[in-house]
Amino acid sequence: MPVPMPDDRPEAPYLELLARGAPAEAYERPVLRARADKAPADRLAALESAKLLALRVRGELEGRRRREAELSALYETAHDLAGLRDLDAVLQAIVQRARSLLGTEVAYLTLNDPTAGDTYMRVTDGSVSARFQQLRLGMGEGLGGLVAQTARPYVTESYFHDPRFQHTHTIDAGVRDEGLVAILGVPLLLGSGVIGVLFAADRRARVFEREQTALLGSFAAHAAVAIDTAHLLAETRAALAELEAANEIIRDRSRVIERASEVHDRLTELVLRGGGVHDVADAVAEVLSGSVEFLEVGEAPAAAVDRSRADGHAVRDGEEDWVAAVSAGGELLGALVLRGHPRLDPMDQRTLERAAMVTSLLQLARRSAGEAEQRVRGELLDDLLDTPDREPRLLRERAARLRADLDTPHVVLAAGIEAPDSGTPASGPGAAHGSGPGGTPGSGPGATPGSRSGGAPGGGPGGAPAEDAEGRRRLWSAASHLAVTRHGLAATRDGGTVLLLPLADGDTADALARRTARQLGTAVHAAVTVGASAPVAAPAARPGEVAAGYAEARRCLAALRVLGRAGQGAAAEDFGFLGLLLAGTREGAPDGTGVQDFVTRTVGAVIDYDERRGTELIRTLDAYFAGGMSPARTKDALHVHVNTVAQRLERVGRLLGPDWQSPARSLEIQLALRLHRLASAVGY
Repeated sequence: MPVPMPDDRPEAPYLELLARGAPAEAYERPVLRARADKAPADRLAALESAKLLALRVRGELEGRRRREAELSALYETAHDLAGLRDLDAVLQAIVQRARSLLGTEVAYLTLNDPTAGDTYMRVTDGSVSARFQQLRLGMGEGLGGLVAQTARPYVTESYFHDPRFQHTHTIDAGVRDEGLVAILGVPLLLGSGVIGVLFAADRRARVFEREQTALLGSFAAHAAVAIDTAHLLAETRAALAELEAANEIIRDRSRVIERASEVHDRLTELVLRGGGVHDVADAVAEVLSGSVEFLEVGEAPAAAVDRSRADGHAVRDGEEDWVAAVSAGGELLGALVLRGHPRLDPMDQRTLERAAMVTSLLQLARRSAGEAEQRVRGELLDDLLDTPDREPRLLRERAARLRADLDTPHVVLAAGIEAPDSGTPASGPGAAHGSGPGGTPGSGPGATPGSRSGGAPGGGPGGAPAEDAEGRRRLWSAASHLAVTRHGLAATRDGGTVLLLPLADGDTADALARRTARQLGTAVHAAVTVGASAPVAAPAARPGEVAAGYAEARRCLAALRVLGRAGQGAAAEDFGFLGLLLAGTREGAPDGTGVQDFVTRTVGAVIDYDERRGTELIRTLDAYFAGGMSPARTKDALHVHVNTVAQRLERVGRLLGPDWQSPARSLEIQLALRLHRLASAVGY
C-alpha cells in the first residue's frame, strides 16, 4: 500500500493552524522551520505570502467571532427581557455580559434615588471592595454622578487625573479601594429621563473605542427596559392587591401586558431569525391593528420626529398618526409611523416605542454588515492592483462570495469629485493643476498605481487641490453602493475612488465611464469626473492588467480636467489622436514616443531654451494663443509690460523660424503645446 506523501503546498501548515485556532505566534513556525531546513528562496517567499494571507483570514475570523458574540449577547439579553421574572437576575446577566464583551475587570450598575436625590450601587461584577459596593453618589459628583446628571456617556482613561467631574473624598476613596483607573459610563434612559448608569472599568489605563461605548449603550438600553418592565409588573401586582373589586379592569390590564410581552417575544424572534425593519413594522401593525411604516431620514415628518427624539416617546402627528423616532447613539436612523389610530393607550404607545428600539438595533446591524462587505470588496480590488501574481482560483472564490464574476470583461474606472464652482478637483486620482491663463501646468506625477494613499499629481504654480474629506466620503459611499448593485468592486485610492465594473454585452468603456460619472454625480450632488481603461478581458486570469488599466484610467481622468471636461466621463478611445498618449504602455498599445517626437520637433527648441535659461517662453506662447494672438491681452494675462511680451515673441521667432505665426505653423504649435501640457499632467 503506497504511503501518502505529505502536503507540500505552502498554505497547508497554515490551513491546519487556522483549523485548530492556533495563536498568532504559531504562524511564524513554518517559516522558521523552512529556514532552518535551508529551503529555497521561492519556497520561503511562498510560505511568507501564505502566512500573511492566513493571518489576515485569522483576523477576519476573530473579528466576526467577536461581532457574533456581541450580537448573541444582545439577543440573549432580549430573550431574558421577554421572559422577565427576576429583575436582579436580568440586571446581573447584563452587567456580566457587558464586562465579558468589553474585556474589562469590573462592571457595575447604579440606579437613581429620586427621594434622596442621589444614585446608588445596584449590581456589580468583578468588584472586590465592600466600600465600593456600598457607594452613593450625589448628582453631579464623580463620573457616575456626571453621567446621571447630563444623560450623556463619559469616559476617562485615568480617573484621578481627570478634572472634568467633581471629585469627593468618599467617592475617590471607594474608587481607590477598588483600584479602578479607566472608567466608561453610559446612562440608563427611560424616555427622556435618566434612571441610572451602567459602567465598565479597568484597574489600568486604557482607551475605550466608540464601538465599545455603543455596545455598552445597547446593554444600558436593555437594562432600562428590564427595569421599566419590572416596574410595570410591580404596578400590576399592586393594582391586583389594591383593586380586587375591579376585576374587569385588572383583566384588561393583564391582557395589555400579555400583548406587550407577546409583541416583545415576536420582535425578539424576528431579530433572532434575521428579520428586517419592514418585518418589525408588519408585526407591530398586526398587533396594533393599524398601518405601520418605516421611513428613512428625510421621508418622515421632521417636526414630529424632533419631538419624539426630544421626549423619548412616540408622539401624535396630526389627527390619526403616531411617530416614534428610530435613533442610536444620538444619530437619527429613521422613524416608525403608525397610521389610523386617533387614540393610543400608554401600553400600545410603549409597544411602538420598543419596536422603534428594536428597529434601531436592526439598522445598526445592517450598517455593520454593509460596511464589512464594503471593506471586503475594497480589499479584493486592492489585492488585484497591488499583487498581480495572486492565485486566480483564490481570486475567483473571493469574488464569488461577493457575487462578482472576474472571468468576464471588466473596466477599471478612476473617479474624482470636483470642487464646487471651480472646475478643479477637490480630490481624486490624476488631478492636474495649472497656473492660470498661459500658465504651465503642474508636471509632478501622481502616486503610482500601486499606492493606496498617494496624492494626485500637481505641484504647478496653481497649488495643490483643496482637501475635502466629506466629499471623498460621499464619493466612496456612492461608489461602494454602485459596485454592490453592479456586482463589481470599489476601493479608495490616491485621494479618490477606483472601481472595477463588469462590461455588459454591446456596452463600451466610454459609455460606461459617462454613465458612471452621471450616477456618482447625482448621488453626491457634485460634479464627478471619471476616466476609464480599455476593457480587461478576465481580471481573475490576468490580474496584472487591472493595475495597468488603473494607470490608464488615471491618465484619462487627468486629460479630462486638462481639456476642460471636468465632471464628465471618458475612456482613451474617446480622445482620438490623444488616446495614443492616454493608452500608455498597456500590452499592444504604443508607448507615446510618436507624440513626444511631434512635441520635440515642433516646440522642442523653446522647451530646451526655457530649461537652460529659466525663461517663460512656453508660458508666454500659451497666453499668446489663448489671448487670440494679441500682445495686449497677453501682457494682461502674464502681468508684464507689453515690451516684455514683444521681446519674448521675438526670441520665439528666432527659435522656431519666421513663419511660426502662419496659420499652418500656429496650428501645429498650439497642438504641440496642448500635448506638452497633457503629457505633463498624465506623467510622461
